[in-house]
Amino acid sequence: MYVHVPFCVHRCGYCDFTLVAGKDHLIDDYLTALEIELNDKRAWGEFFDEDQPISVDTLYLGGGTPTHLAPLELQRLFQLLFKHFHLADDAEFTVEANPVDLTEEKIAALHNAGVNRITLGVQSFDESELQVLERDHTHETIIDGMNRLQERIDNVSLDLIFAIPGQTLEQWQSTLKHAVALNPAHLSTYCLTFEKGTSFHTRLQQGNLREADDELQRSMYAEVMEFLPANDFPQYEISSFAKPACRSRHNQVYWSGRGYFGFGPGAARYLNGGRETNHRSVSTWLKNISAGESGTAESEQLSDKDRAHERLILGLRQIDGVNVEQFSQETGYDVRELAETGIEKLISSGHLEQHESTLRLTHEGRFFADSVTLELM
Repeated sequence: MYVHVPFCVHRCGYCDFTLVAGKDHLIDDYLTALEIELNDKRAWGEFFDEDQPISVDTLYLGGGTPTHLAPLELQRLFQLLFKHFHLADDAEFTVEANPVDLTEEKIAALHNAGVNRITLGVQSFDESELQVLERDHTHETIIDGMNRLQERIDNVSLDLIFAIPGQTLEQWQSTLKHAVALNPAHLSTYCLTFEKGTSFHTRLQQGNLREADDELQRSMYAEVMEFLPANDFPQYEISSFAKPACRSRHNQVYWSGRGYFGFGPGAARYLNGGRETNHRSVSTWLKNISAGESGTAESEQLSDKDRAHERLILGLRQIDGVNVEQFSQETGYDVRELAETGIEKLISSGHLEQHESTLRLTHEGRFFADSVTLELM
């Protein structure tokens, strides 16, 4: 299950996620609307049962910044969630957090609610890079937050960004070393993108920001794939590296094509081949929910073939690749039946390889994962 918490102090220039900044007066309305949506059987599909709450294997609170909520607001959020479902005994419960939010009171609220995994939006350890990214924390804030967190929640993932305007390869290497030194359980690394509609995209068009050239971006990603596995963080997905037994179970649900629930503005749900996405506008979502209407903006029912095709593309994001025999048994489709021309072309170009029963990206292919996806569409 995914729950979207759309509040932030400030919208960073590169961010295109569903959020509102400086509108904390809407938090109470959001919590009220979220409870209404959780009570709406339309959001649960055939799984709705008011007499038997569903058991959830993974719960992920993203944003926005969930930890922007005050301790009492967090407690209210957790209480209303657990009125409508319960966590399985071995559930993974993840919350996205900002380093500046990690007070003793908030960490206690997270820990007491059963949160056992934190994704911390570090992005960089370099003060000048943090300023470019418009982040509100410092190197010292990160260290202090990690020390506080790891006293109560030891499964912490750090999010990092590379190819920041002005960033050198040496600075990126330094960030990776600082990250590993903090002994997290998991690391996610993302190349900065200039999404349309963000202030970074506007500044890029105006010439006020310069995008890192392709060669530097490649060198930085190559450094990630060499440095992190050499320091006991094997790569298991295009952007993800983890210590043994610390892979993100929640994200693996997406990549394996399994179903998930979604609540809150901008959230998506995928149940039995049906995909629904809530309104990205927080005000529209609030208005519709409060009026007793559905918060859903878009919906589609995928055919069995489309579901299999999507599962193939998502599965190839994982370093282990796709077991073609298992894929055929579970979907009823042979992978080459879905994209034979594209697969042959990608094998010939050295971006894909088939080793025994596994189809996977080559090391070179990881640099071109988006292009691989387009070729298989």
